[in-house]
Amino acid sequence: MTKRILVTNDDGVLAPGLLALAKEMRNLGDVTILAPDRNWSGGGHVKTLDRALRVREFRLEDGSQAFASDGAPSDCVSLALLGYFKEKFDLVVSGVNIGANLGHDVTYSGTVTAAMEAVIMGIPGVAVSLEVPEATLGPIDFSASTYAARVAAQNVMEHGLPEDTLLNVNIPFLKKEDVKGFRVTRQGLRVYHSRLDERLDPRNRPYYWIGGDAPTGVPESGTDVGALAEGYVSVSPLQLDLTAYRALSDVSTWEWK
Repeated sequence: MTKRILVTNDDGVLAPGLLALAKEMRNLGDVTILAPDRNWSGGGHVKTLDRALRVREFRLEDGSQAFASDGAPSDCVSLALLGYFKEKFDLVVSGVNIGANLGHDVTYSGTVTAAMEAVIMGIPGVAVSLEVPEATLGPIDFSASTYAARVAAQNVMEHGLPEDTLLNVNIPFLKKEDVKGFRVTRQGLRVYHSRLDERLDPRNRPYYWIGGDAPTGVPESGTDVGALAEGYVSVSPLQLDLTAYRALSDVSTWEWK
């Protein structure tokens, strides 16, 4: 039976990584695209409940059909799985994101939280991100990332995933032939260099930008950061259960009255 695959992202419906991913997923099944109508990078896990959501049809660069919502990536997944489309989906693949989603990035990433929303709704989810340096100009070669996405999707469709688990796939910014292979990893340590930039508008009122230099990471062996630093695709199984089990016994000894 032909598999039905929902493709989404957080860079917006017209992002080149979305089309590249959709083309690759068409080799594995019937693809439907529902993505945000604008860039939602860093939007995190959103469920829009205070306003109506709207969906409109787009035509992508190759002439293929896509749908776009004014909601977040996770809203797009909810719309698709709750019944906007009559068909039922077997897999949700989110990406290809411009920029890696490593370590704590997963809590900010619309790419990852779209896959997370799928898992919450009982459908396997895969997030795919390409480590693109901020200074990169011109067209991006997605061949390594779409190949990695296909391998990950094939494995998930063949083997399934444990309950409440998604895959976070990150690809180094290398030519496909230069990627050394795949490594199954844990989350590494992302290092943020954030700063608050205060400015004044023409009426002398302050406003603020949260910015800073691009995040770095600690390339420890066995982690997503380490795998990319060594030229490997990182595949990290992530779980929805955020319980800090190591802290349960200690916190239980505190006085709770």
